[in-house]
Amino acid sequence: MSENESTNVAIACQGGGSHTAFTAGVLKGLLREWNNDHELVGISGTSGGAFNALAAWYGLVTADADRSIELLDAFWSDIAADTATDKITNDWVVGMFRLESNGFPLPQLSPYQTPGSDLGKERIREILERHIDFDEIPDLCDRDAPDLVIGTVNINAGKFETFNDENVTPQAVLASAAVPNFFEAVEINDHFHWDGLFSQNPPIHDLMTGDVANKPDELWVIQINPQKRQSEPTSLDEIADRRNELSGNISLNQELRAVERVNEWIDEGHLPEHSFKKTEIHRIQLEHEYHCSTKVDRSPSFLQELIDLGEQRAAEFRSSR
Repeated sequence: MSENESTNVAIACQGGGSHTAFTAGVLKGLLREWNNDHELVGISGTSGGAFNALAAWYGLVTADADRSIELLDAFWSDIAADTATDKITNDWVVGMFRLESNGFPLPQLSPYQTPGSDLGKERIREILERHIDFDEIPDLCDRDAPDLVIGTVNINAGKFETFNDENVTPQAVLASAAVPNFFEAVEINDHFHWDGLFSQNPPIHDLMTGDVANKPDELWVIQINPQKRQSEPTSLDEIADRRNELSGNISLNQELRAVERVNEWIDEGHLPEHSFKKTEIHRIQLEHEYHCSTKVDRSPSFLQELIDLGEQRAAEFRSSR
């Protein structure tokens, strides 16, 4: 690459419930100090990561990085449990989640049997539509706009399904966040969809396709779930935490391995460089062990803690380059 050429960058935002407030902080830190030699060519997200990817993308294509930062702040401010009723509900949900992870027998109800499922889904839709003009998205998806990719799983077909660019609708984003135990499946094109945490978390493959000139030279993965733990999980709490983390990382590591394999084949001369491009992989990791129950914690202080940590990790990432 010549000195005058920019570095193509794609960002992939892993899902993880409330923990993805960390991702908002990372994106804010990256966008605030964006290197002008870098060109954002794509951004993807799953579940909470999808909210962040959408906010960052929409801000950039309608205005600038400052607008993206404003939208990220607005999204998480609206998501936070900041009213008296919401705080009580939030504490109850977190408490029940912690009891369940400790093995306490609790009554199980399908989201199809509880009114809270519809209320939660409508609240998310209201937040999305308050800040994003979805009717405007198709006209914003031109050659100069970064790719936008939202991950879900099609439960009827039993396969990954992504919604890209002009196909990103409120339904697609709701589907990406439809955790089966909490929300009803979301119907799109006569198929039902669940949370993308079951599939591409976050989508990587869609960021690597297309014309070789627009493929990323670097892939920045904002990773919520800890990759490594030193000790053996022995208590029910520890086992629940590690199972939760591993389920979120398996698909990610499989997709990253595919990118690494292409890099190896290019190095070995098996693939022509005029048709394929090597992509450096960088991970920006949460690297903090929280109990799995906090993935449903929307308390303002906790969300702000995560956002602040994300901004710190972004600063560390920038300084390491």
